[in-house]
Amino acid sequence: MSRIGDEHGPLMDLGQERPQVPAKARNASPIVPSGQIAGRALVAVVAIMTFLASITSGAVLLISASASEWQSEVASEITIQVKPVAGRNLERDAQAVSDAVRGQPGIVEVQPYTKEQSAQLLEPWLGTGLSLDELPVPRVIVARVTPGTTLDIVGLRARVAQFAPSASVDDHRAWVERMRSMTSAVVLAGLGILALVIIATIISVSFATRGAMAANKPIVEVLHFVGAGDRYIANRFFRHFLRLGLQGGVIGGGVAMLMFGFSESIAGWFSGTAVGDQFAALLGTFSLRPSGYLILAAQALVIAAITAAASRRTLFATLNDID
Repeated sequence: MSRIGDEHGPLMDLGQERPQVPAKARNASPIVPSGQIAGRALVAVVAIMTFLASITSGAVLLISASASEWQSEVASEITIQVKPVAGRNLERDAQAVSDAVRGQPGIVEVQPYTKEQSAQLLEPWLGTGLSLDELPVPRVIVARVTPGTTLDIVGLRARVAQFAPSASVDDHRAWVERMRSMTSAVVLAGLGILALVIIATIISVSFATRGAMAANKPIVEVLHFVGAGDRYIANRFFRHFLRLGLQGGVIGGGVAMLMFGFSESIAGWFSGTAVGDQFAALLGTFSLRPSGYLILAAQALVIAAITAAASRRTLFATLNDID
């Protein structure tokens, strides 16, 4: 016994003494290591989900804005067609209808189309170089309405019929209703996709949280043994997953914002082409308003908060199982 003591030096009884570790050193190692592979995968998942949610929201905002512009433009005009009838002078009827409509309250501009202009409207379907003398091509009159004015369409139709019985008045109400229905359907579809993205994010976070708890179960059990409460442990995991959610939200939302930011420049390259004109007619300038970017940024923060909230709920359920 003395030989062992001589080889290793004298033994010292520390009694109640314990080695003191500085507070900064004790807090240097977090409960959940931030460089875990599961944490990186969760950042990637949250980034992808945020990107998909931002693209969906941005597309809904673009279509809604374009649909509002369509509706305002269509609702601000009425179209009158004067059909040719045997025994009546078509040009005289068209001029009489134009004068009658021009005197109506709420009408700010009346543009009657000539025979040549009416033929040009049919060129996309019939082609050029055709003689339309034998075809019953009606005369088109476009009247612009003062914004916010409600016209008496029934009275206008009655007045127009007095000068041209074959004339028809179209206020495009059916087109406006179809646009509203289409816009509502797109918004509902976008909300459905957002709901699926949020559900997928919650499921991914729940699995990642359980995985992190399983990997750090010995540490959690030791913390329980020394008297650490569930709230203390949950707060450490909550901060960890909130940081991961913010990283993923910033990456996914930032990429989506950059894509929408460059989309206007890309659309400008195709300006004047058939494809560019079709996209411009469908989505306008293909650029988000400043409020749209604020919505995308707020959405990224909401997804990060959902990530942290889902992890906190899963944490308490897992801690109850450990208890």
